[in-house]
Amino acid sequence: MVRLSKRMSKALRHEPGRVGLTLDPAGWVPVADLLAALGVDRADVDEVVATNDKSRFAIELGPDGIERIRANQGHSVHVELGLAPVPPPERLYHGTSAAVLESIRATGLNRGGRHHVHLSADEQTARRVGARRGGAVVIITVDAGAMARAGHEFFRSDNGVWLTDEVPPQFLT
Repeated sequence: MVRLSKRMSKALRHEPGRVGLTLDPAGWVPVADLLAALGVDRADVDEVVATNDKSRFAIELGPDGIERIRANQGHSVHVELGLAPVPPPERLYHGTSAAVLESIRATGLNRGGRHHVHLSADEQTARRVGARRGGAVVIITVDAGAMARAGHEFFRSDNGVWLTDEVPPQFLT
């Protein structure tokens, strides 16, 4: 299922055109189109959606009565997720590799090729996310409350990931 989850991520977050998919402006695509594009069974897609440890995907009935699927966040292609700004908790966390810590201290957290910087509500989740990069994991604490008071907006995706445009270095510890 991990292999299918990665294929779904690539198709729904990064390269939909490569498999012949066209995402709507909010990132949705009919489930039937995804099944055909990836050549997979519906039961397998449902299992990935239900068991993904990060709740990366969502399925819903569209206004036209057609079931559709999208990635909850992490897109490198343009989509408008329709998230409203929400006040963050005082502290959020970002897990990363120790190898990039000095760069982060100098420039802050930047979104790179994604729409937002991804933050976690707890250290355990941040550690799990940071471990994907390999090597020693470092947990960075973000003073999200101070950022919000300074005018930075935060969003919370459907699967609980906190999103913001950037985290300047002065808000990191």
